[in-house]
Amino acid sequence: MKKHWLLGIVTILILSLVTACSSGKGGEGASSSAPAASGKGGSKKELNILMETVPDTEMVQKVTEKFTQETGIKVNIEAVNYASMHEKLVPQLLGATSSYDLIVVDNYWVGEFTDAGWLEPLDSFIKRDKFDTSVYLKSMFDMVGQVEGTTYMLPFYNYAMALIYRKDVFEDADLKSKYQAEAGKELKIPDTLEEYVNISKFITKQKGESMYGSVMMGLRPDPISVEWLNYLYSSGGDFYNGDNTLRINDDKAVKALELYVDNMKNAAPKGAAGFGFDEAFNVFAQGNAASFITYNWMLPKLQNAAESKVAGKVDIASVPGGTSLNGGWGWAIPKNAEDKEASWQYLKWIESFDAAKERALLGGSPTRKDVLADSDVLGQFPHYVKVQKILEASKMIPIIPQAPQLIEILGRELSEAVSGGKSPKDALDTVAKDVGQLK
Repeated sequence: MKKHWLLGIVTILILSLVTACSSGKGGEGASSSAPAASGKGGSKKELNILMETVPDTEMVQKVTEKFTQETGIKVNIEAVNYASMHEKLVPQLLGATSSYDLIVVDNYWVGEFTDAGWLEPLDSFIKRDKFDTSVYLKSMFDMVGQVEGTTYMLPFYNYAMALIYRKDVFEDADLKSKYQAEAGKELKIPDTLEEYVNISKFITKQKGESMYGSVMMGLRPDPISVEWLNYLYSSGGDFYNGDNTLRINDDKAVKALELYVDNMKNAAPKGAAGFGFDEAFNVFAQGNAASFITYNWMLPKLQNAAESKVAGKVDIASVPGGTSLNGGWGWAIPKNAEDKEASWQYLKWIESFDAAKERALLGGSPTRKDVLADSDVLGQFPHYVKVQKILEASKMIPIIPQAPQLIEILGRELSEAVSGGKSPKDALDTVAKDVGQLK
């Protein structure tokens, strides 16, 4: 998930030159294209949406055919890779009108997009049509729903992280006996990160290069950052204190990075410091790792025998320590969309219970509590009981306009610690200094 943060700097320069109607932050030109929640039906008969090329987008495309049949409104979904999305969106959001009637917003961009005034507030639509937002998990709605009391998005899908592990390895009688003898405790899914690292090292020592205790992804900036944040949050650490002073280099954060470096060096495959998501997934899917801290929606892929040699042998659990990194996307209407009523008509349809349930049954990643608890959905994906608990306890990255730059800084310094170029303390001190200077 490469972030084009340099483009954000360019955007700021452009914003200082364009008129208020171009920026969409309260300017007359941006708000006059369609009055919000006017009560009038939208007139557009064709909607354009920009989305990421991911499985959930394919599921949206499938169910959207029903919307067209019911309303006569054609929906064109343009799916592009993540790296292209931000650079395609910004020029559209800066213009007097946007060619996109709806967009999906990654949680990384929430601070930037809302601060710039690029998203249409949805509260008047929600109130008028009595759309119930209480059905969303609070952790999702707080991340890709509302910002400072205003609703700008409806949560689209979650990608909270979790521990995916090999059941057969943790139930292996020989390994359990040896671990009991060596550690004086039962080999089981660990409760703490320190125990997790010790178990990972034990499995690696017992299995050699045929199986590593943990496959990791140390590629900078995103893979290593999102992976380590699970260590940070599950260690009780965070970026900021309650008064917004930085604490990213406190004792808990340093301990979290020490454990991460230990696991990378002593329990992960050689070369893992350069692994991205695909490389780590392939190692686990080939049966060469006992555990993987990754996105929860990967479990169905790993249970698919066409994609994985470990199908039927894997399960999901909370990240040891209990608090994982949350992640997700939200549906939004651009402030400069041509016909906001038509956009809202689709948005409330695609996020209705029936459409959300149908997407979930196709393998989507729900954000609604009622969908996660639905008997039909649980009958097909029983692990959603665990996923809901993981989501409820998860934490997000800070919602600030400079979130992409924050991840760049963090990824750079975590890599320095893994390579031995800096101590964990020195690396995090640099993170604190550089993040503190973000404007």
